[in-house]
Amino acid sequence: MVSAKDVKQAYEVLKTIVVKTPLQFDPYLSEKYQANIYLKEENLQRVRSFKLRGAYYSISQLSSEQRKQGVVCASAGNHAQGVAFAANQLNIGATIFMPVTTPNQKISQVRFFGGDHVDIRLIGDTFDESAQAAKLFSSKEKKPFIDPFDNDHVIAGQGTVALEIFDQSKALNIDIDQVLVQIGGGGLIAGITAYASECFPKAEIVGVEAKGATSMKAAFASGHPVTLEHIDKFADGIAVATAGQKTYHLIKDKVKRLLSVDEGLISQTILELYSKLGIVAEPAGATSVAALELIKDEIKGKNIVCIVSGGNNDISRMQEIEERALVYEGLKHYFVINFPQRPGALRTFVSDILGPNDDITRFEYIKRADKGKGPCLVGVLLADRNDYDALIERIEEFDTHYVNLHGNESLYELLV
Repeated sequence: MVSAKDVKQAYEVLKTIVVKTPLQFDPYLSEKYQANIYLKEENLQRVRSFKLRGAYYSISQLSSEQRKQGVVCASAGNHAQGVAFAANQLNIGATIFMPVTTPNQKISQVRFFGGDHVDIRLIGDTFDESAQAAKLFSSKEKKPFIDPFDNDHVIAGQGTVALEIFDQSKALNIDIDQVLVQIGGGGLIAGITAYASECFPKAEIVGVEAKGATSMKAAFASGHPVTLEHIDKFADGIAVATAGQKTYHLIKDKVKRLLSVDEGLISQTILELYSKLGIVAEPAGATSVAALELIKDEIKGKNIVCIVSGGNNDISRMQEIEERALVYEGLKHYFVINFPQRPGALRTFVSDILGPNDDITRFEYIKRADKGKGPCLVGVLLADRNDYDALIERIEEFDTHYVNLHGNESLYELLV
């Protein structure tokens, strides 16, 4: 099992390769939560995520013969960039498997960092499907597989984030009470736990998962890693269906708390980090900061570190991020409402049903012959979330058979 000694050895290799990212006190978040909030900004790392640490160190530990064969990896994007960077630096080949759903920004960055050394293969809808294909290829071609999290050297490399955090905290003359750490497969939290549990045992390590992909929570509940039947791929950097075996066993007795953060809250936090702090964070990267909202009543006056694990956010996703944030805030709602098929019906709805400052953001309707009424998909943006109950009462008067898409996931995904 990975130890603090292993993390220190990894740091000696990595200290000339990786950027020692800043540990910054954040005045805005500190005032908001009445605590001392520090951000470890791994979004400023060379490949804009902590994944470079584990990928480079793992590859650096291969024999010269293994390196000649080239390496294989599977990744939702950030690990791939770390492997690509390492392959380019060490002058070896890398075959990189990524899900078809990987944001284009991450794919282009892999090509940028890897150059002619990488061969990208887009296979599967999820990380787990892509990883299965990568492992089969690795076995068939007899090329070393660089696991994104369930590998001792990868875990040790990721643990160097903790070594830097506690080294920087000494310089700031603070004692850290909690470190909030994202969990996908568990490589980052396993490395941080390995180092902190030995060297700084008073600091509590708290794991944070996206609500739609709680594979480590499922592992804790079952006593071993299990595979989730369905995951929400929104926070793609941590959308993993099966937690790692090594990572689970390393943290199961040492990490006492796991938090699950709604993807809507993550979206809200991405926008807040950008608008208030000028920080570009991807969904996985913002997850630890989003978790502050869940524990705000118990962290007052404490020294809290949030790891901004990555900043590889595709700008084309901002519309989806804003949509999720508005829905989470209770401002945006969707309904299927039956409208009378007569002139002026929409005018009546706008005048009598909507509030004076509310807006229709979507309206889809097809007139059907010989029908008295027809269903319409209506998107409503409220000016104030507290107006929701009154809106529902007015909609019920307009159409007693309306359908509220909130909480109806299947219909929401189909229609919206």
